[in-house]
Amino acid sequence: MLKRKLGKSDLEVSALGMGCWAIGGPWTWAQPGQDSYPAGWGQMNDAESIRAIHTAVDLGITLFDTAANYGAGHSEVVLGQGLAGRRDKVVIATKFGHIVNEAAKIVYGDDDQILKNVRQDVENSLRRLQTEYIDVYQLHEASYDPELALTLREELEALVSEGKIRWYGWSTDLVDRARVFADGPHCTSIQFRLNAVFDNAEMRQLCQNFNLAGLNKDPLNKGILTGKYARDATFPEDDLRSRVNFEEDRIARRLKTVQALREVFTIGGRSMAQGAICYIWGLDERMLPIPGFKNVKQVEDNAGAMQFGPMSVEEVAQVQAIVAEYEPEEA
Repeated sequence: MLKRKLGKSDLEVSALGMGCWAIGGPWTWAQPGQDSYPAGWGQMNDAESIRAIHTAVDLGITLFDTAANYGAGHSEVVLGQGLAGRRDKVVIATKFGHIVNEAAKIVYGDDDQILKNVRQDVENSLRRLQTEYIDVYQLHEASYDPELALTLREELEALVSEGKIRWYGWSTDLVDRARVFADGPHCTSIQFRLNAVFDNAEMRQLCQNFNLAGLNKDPLNKGILTGKYARDATFPEDDLRSRVNFEEDRIARRLKTVQALREVFTIGGRSMAQGAICYIWGLDERMLPIPGFKNVKQVEDNAGAMQFGPMSVEEVAQVQAIVAEYEPEEA
């Protein structure tokens, strides 16, 4: 079983986590004065989600990542139900920083409210997760003002002292923002986008410099790296992928990239998803991919990557060469 120390924390976790965005079901991002749009992954069956969570734990997954805004709180509720009686076996990472209307399933951002709301946000997440503490509490506003972030960091340290949270981090792709939290006494991770076609080498270096874990969102590139989509792919209106035009040249090129990656991804009997996960481990030992899931089958497939372990140096180089050939602007 592949395990990792979670940054500078005292937490040991599975090298693979489970991302809980999809299990929140449909919800809407509705910033006042702007157009609203679907921000979930379509309809979900909560009973199947709970079975999938149980399966993940049974297969050795000990890290679950969610957020207050996923399903406008519903992801946290389902995760709390799924981990009932198993809380001591897992590490829960969740996120805060948005205005969440649980009843209306609407979420929007308001930077002016983040500091004011952080303590109530903690209490709301604790209630929904049915837990007395949060293992890793992550700011979910990627471009939050650095000066305010320093004040927020002090508030998070106070929450650690009070036992509400154990560690904290920031979900952001912006290295200058992550740096503000990086040397915080109880900062242990940065969550950022990373997959076979999107690297963030500067963020990976920051994680190394400050002994932080990298929690990797989008490790499967919204499912595209699994090889299951074609140019005629369509999605329900309540699925955020409905906003993607698979006929677009950029997406069509990505699909060709994925087909070119198939041979190296599937070496040794790996599935495409497993290959994408194993690539990340081979790229950087500090990285912890957190693929999403909608059912038991997907959990089983993703967790199966732990039986293969990291890609070899040679395989990683092959992947990078293919991406450079097919998508030079992304390499």
